[in-house]
Amino acid sequence: MKESVLLKKSFDFSVSIYLFCTFLREDKFDYIIVNQLMKSGTAVCALVREAEFAQSRLDFINKLSVALKETNETIYWLELIEAVAKEDHAPKPTVQILLSEIKGMLIASIKTAKSNLKK
Repeated sequence: MKESVLLKKSFDFSVSIYLFCTFLREDKFDYIIVNQLMKSGTAVCALVREAEFAQSRLDFINKLSVALKETNETIYWLELIEAVAKEDHAPKPTVQILLSEIKGMLIASIKTAKSNLKK
């Protein structure tokens, strides 16, 4: 089965988040914030994976909607880190680009699934 672009990008994003959080931990950045970022950032791909084997179209929509919520939470933690951290702690632009792409794909996928549900 062909891997979806959303799944690939969300996995790449999880790897980027993991590496970024590892860097922050090594530099003794606030543990609670880093932990929250790690949880929300890696949850996105886990939820996209869960959606692959959803029990129904509604379950699929629900899983992707939760992934979208986790994406939004991740944006918050990244913005907070940027606001309070030293310049060298700012997330790399690739993290922000991937996050933006994933958010757009999730929104589009949810809209499509909801529209197909009405048919």
